[in-house]
Amino acid sequence: MTLTKTLGAFCGALLVFLLGNWAAETLYSMGGGHGEEHAQGYVIETAESDAPAEEEEAAPDFSEVFASADPGKGERVFNKCRACHKLEDGANSTGPHLYGVVGRDVGAAEGFGYSGALVEVADVWTPENLSEFLKNPSGYAPGTKMGFAGLGDIEDRANVIAYLESVSE
Repeated sequence: MTLTKTLGAFCGALLVFLLGNWAAETLYSMGGGHGEEHAQGYVIETAESDAPAEEEEAAPDFSEVFASADPGKGERVFNKCRACHKLEDGANSTGPHLYGVVGRDVGAAEGFGYSGALVEVADVWTPENLSEFLKNPSGYAPGTKMGFAGLGDIEDRANVIAYLESVSE
């Protein structure tokens, strides 16, 4: 009798499983029959137009942004640089001193051991060169020792360069 009950329970469970499988297929398929191509459950309507996509505004020219840069705001941005750089002339730290960096020859800070990657990409630290370097140091000068991620905002770069220029005057 126990064997019959066990076999009946197994068959009953199999029947419930097959019935659940059939119900799930019926609920989640739209075509309903075997061999038919099933349609998508839902369609998301999108408004496509034949008009050309709006062109993104061109990034402002650095020289225009630099002309209206605020050294006061640049001082706040320079706080990100203070961990590795000093503004006193000749006071190198993890990075070279930045006193007089705007207009200075690249790799010319006395007593600092440069990696040599900077000299390959620029001769003088013009505001434009500094901006490109500060945007993405390792992208501008591959192999540089500077591990800073960069300043993505063009206004932040212009402000900090204006601050460095004002400190050195």
